[in-house]
Formats: sequence, C-alpha cells, structure tokens
Amino acid sequence: MTNLGDGLDLTVLGAGPAYSDRAGAVGAAYLLRHAGQAIVLDLGQGTFTRLATVRDPATLQAVIISHLHPDHFIDLVPLRHYLRWETRPTKRCRVIGPPGLDKRVDALHAEAGFFAAALDMEPLTEEARIVGPFALETRRVTHTNDSHGFRVSIDERAGLIYSGDCGRAEDLEPLIRPGDVLLSEVSFGPGPVVVDALHLDGPAVGRLAARTGVARVLLTHLQMGHDRAATVASVRERFAGPVDLVSPGWRTAIL
Repeated sequence: MTNLGDGLDLTVLGAGPAYSDRAGAVGAAYLLRHAGQAIVLDLGQGTFTRLATVRDPATLQAVIISHLHPDHFIDLVPLRHYLRWETRPTKRCRVIGPPGLDKRVDALHAEAGFFAAALDMEPLTEEARIVGPFALETRRVTHTNDSHGFRVSIDERAGLIYSGDCGRAEDLEPLIRPGDVLLSEVSFGPGPVVVDALHLDGPAVGRLAARTGVARVLLTHLQMGHDRAATVASVRERFAGPVDLVSPGWRTAIL
C-alpha cells in the first residue's frame, strides 16, 4: 500500500461480484476521503456494515451508483434505514445514479416514497460536477443500457478512474489522464471473457493501462473460479507499472 497523504484516500469496502465462494466477499463499494469529507462509489450487498465500521454513514457527501445491478446499489436500503431510524433528526444523503434508481428501490419494497424518506435522488449524466471537494467526471460504458465509469479527483491532481462494470475497455479512455490510478473490474480473470458477458479480463485491462499511461492498476470484481495470481500476471504481461488485486479493507492514497 501507498503511504496516505493529502490527496484522495481510497478504502475498499467491497470488491466482489454478484456471487462468490470467497469467505467475507461482499458487493462493490469504494470509499474516497479527502480533508475530512467522503463519498462512496457504489454500495453493493454487505458493504453498509463495512462502511459503518470506518465512518459514520450520515457524514457522506454522496453515494454515486454506476449502474442498476443490485451488487452495486442494494445496500442503499440499510443506508436508508440507518438515516431514517438511527439519526435524530433524520439526516439525508445525496444519491447520484442512473435515472429510475429510486423507483427501483421503491418497487422492491412496494412502497412509493420509500427511497425519498432519507435519500435525495440526483440523476446521473455525463456532465462534470463537484461533490464536496471531489471533482466527478462520468462516461457511459458498455454493460447495461445505463452504465457508467467515473473519474474522481482533487484540484488538478491525478485522479482515480473507476470502471464500474464495463464490457469495453476503450469506453474508459476519455476519462483517463496520464498518471491516474485505474480501479478496474477484471471479472473474467486472465480471460477469455465469455461471449456477450460485457465484462473485462486481465489482458484487456493491461492493454488499456499501457496505452493510456496510468500510474497504477487496482483490480477488482473478480468472479469465482478465476486464479488471483494468474489474473494479476495477465495484466503485468502488458503493463509495466504496479498492479494489485484489492480486497475489502484494502486502503491506499491516490497521489
């Protein structure tokens, strides 16, 4: 891990896919902190508990959801409950995500207004926006009809590129600047990707990293059945910089 400084501080709350045989594996969630403020990218199954162990969830600037698959958003439900029932007066959290996210959570509970009781929905677009001290850039990626990758940065410093779930590495290129850190899904390990799966493998991530000049690669969202060491090696064969496969609790600085 890198020594923590005054840039972005990344804590991995969850790095798992939709299902896993790894003990302790949970959905996707990544906590970013700077100057006492914080956002979370995605909030998949089991990740609210991990969030609550490292930060009061009521203090988040926002939760930003990449797409409408439950392993990336379903723990908005315990976040809503926490804000609704454990804070007095009820605190609220800004949620930035694909249009319809709030209605989907309402439908799950068959309760209109369930989401809005404690969460403020803001539709995700490709327009750049500021969330507290964080600059957020967004691009659509190939996965669902409304899936997104993100770049998060502070001032003009190097940023974190988060792929979300992505089926075409080239979709992330408009977000990347040389020196950024790439946090990328690598669902199919050393490959190949199953036809029409719309996910990435190590060779695709390695080639993307090499041609865009990122400083480091952090791998996440590895499906069960794929070897961790072989997955990392498949990226290192194509990219000369540092490569790590992250797990819950993993923490580093994005310089």
